[in-house]
Amino acid sequence: MSVLRVGVIGAGANTRSRHIPGLQRLPDVKIVAICNRSVESGSRVAREFGIDDVMTDWRALIGRHDIDAVVIGTWPYMHAGMTIAALESGKHILCEARMAMNAAEARAMHEVSRRTDRVAQIVPSPRLFGPDVVLRELLAAGAIGDAREIYVRGLTDAGADPNAPVHWRHRRELSGLNVMTLGIDYEMLSRYFGHAASVMAQMRLWIASRPDPSSDVPVAADVPDSLSILAHMESGAQAVFHYSSVAVHAGPPRVEVYGTNGTLHIDLSTERLSLGSRSGMSEVIVPESQRGGWRVEEDFVDSIRTGKPVVLTSFEEGMRYMAFTEACHVSARTGRRIEVDSIC
Repeated sequence: MSVLRVGVIGAGANTRSRHIPGLQRLPDVKIVAICNRSVESGSRVAREFGIDDVMTDWRALIGRHDIDAVVIGTWPYMHAGMTIAALESGKHILCEARMAMNAAEARAMHEVSRRTDRVAQIVPSPRLFGPDVVLRELLAAGAIGDAREIYVRGLTDAGADPNAPVHWRHRRELSGLNVMTLGIDYEMLSRYFGHAASVMAQMRLWIASRPDPSSDVPVAADVPDSLSILAHMESGAQAVFHYSSVAVHAGPPRVEVYGTNGTLHIDLSTERLSLGSRSGMSEVIVPESQRGGWRVEEDFVDSIRTGKPVVLTSFEEGMRYMAFTEACHVSARTGRRIEVDSIC
């Protein structure tokens, strides 16, 4: 088997903790170059992981003939341009989530991927990898019947301190329309309960400026820190999404699903499942033999080597969660219910 040669653009936290070590554990895979914004930051990563070549020009990395696949670990504002350039250069792509700045960029990425035979994969939401098999079996067996009401709760205090330094997730010019964990949770939910047909949303920005970490000078923070959504699902269920990053002592994120036959509660911080009926609720025990885990890099390489279709997560699915995210913004801006298909 020939060696799969990989280049990495953007060595952020997830790339260093997941993608680089995940790829280096696989046989006949070699990371040949790392591209970061500065030689200094790239060199630190290269020394840590034993990578030979450090670059600062991502276009030059993509143009290299000794690279077969590219991992894009940058912030969303660079995803579309890098992905399209890499696919057009004949490279396989593993792109960090969230997919893009908006639905138009995601659609452009998807259209280019369809014109090539290269593998195009978005890093999936890591939610519920552990109990995934058991959860699917429960739903397939009719444990809750048809879902009627779905409630997704994501209240945290991650942004409650107005004096904490601004993060790229607070700045729309870097993160686009992505808000808190909305895309991550929607992608997770769609695996089990399908997609939304329409949405009505309200958004609020409570803390509009935060100190720059390099100077302490206040800079704009223009990504909403409070979000409420009512979604009508294609299945007919009603779904409520509620997010805030300024909710102190809010408790863990969770999902509640109320169906025709039963109730499902999911604690997203522990991945514990509880199943209930009129007589009460009880925890679902997930046997270790059925517990899943992170295998994003293995799946990426398997798809390249065997032609196995990308499932977690395809560009088509990424485009759909970006359309949902944008529909929420349009609804909040206009005060109208928005059909998600109108965004796609």
